Amino acid sequence: MASVLGRLEERERAARQRVEELQAELEAAQSEWDEWLIARRRVGEVWDAGETAGQEAVAGKTPEENKARTPSAVKPGSLVPVWREGLSAEVLAPEYQQVMGLLAERRVTGGQPLNCREITALLGLEVVPAKIEGVRCRLKRLVARGWAHEPAPGRFACGDGRDGGS
Repeated sequence: MASVLGRLEERERAARQRVEELQAELEAAQSEWDEWLIARRRVGEVWDAGETAGQEAVAGKTPEENKARTPSAVKPGSLVPVWREGLSAEVLAPEYQQVMGLLAERRVTGGQPLNCREITALLGLEVVPAKIEGVRCRLKRLVARGWAHEPAPGRFACGDGRDGGS
């Protein structure tokens, strides 16, 4: 009988130890989760403040004044801002500026909208599926942000009033 009670106590001790380990792991996970929630909230606050500041910068200012407030150090891979009056393609990352330059040139010469394969070739990139899809992704992002438009499926043109930048 004593050995049965000893085994029960041993198992109870092991179960209690396991519960304590799991509670410590749960507390660590809860703490990490709380940190991610705080980070998300802070990013949201900063993002909202940036949009508000951008809208305030545009309201009541001349295009030259707005341009002065536009970030000049554009890096490859940076975000594509939503197009608004007075915003130049110079705020776009270099790879987007190249695409906008092609579309603007095509608009000036009165040419038809271009497809992704044509734009890829005009950019001097190798015309392979990976490069074409990269260009398609950029074009779709430019369309979504108002810089370009897609008059027909898969055909892209510069939006009205948008310049090509560099």
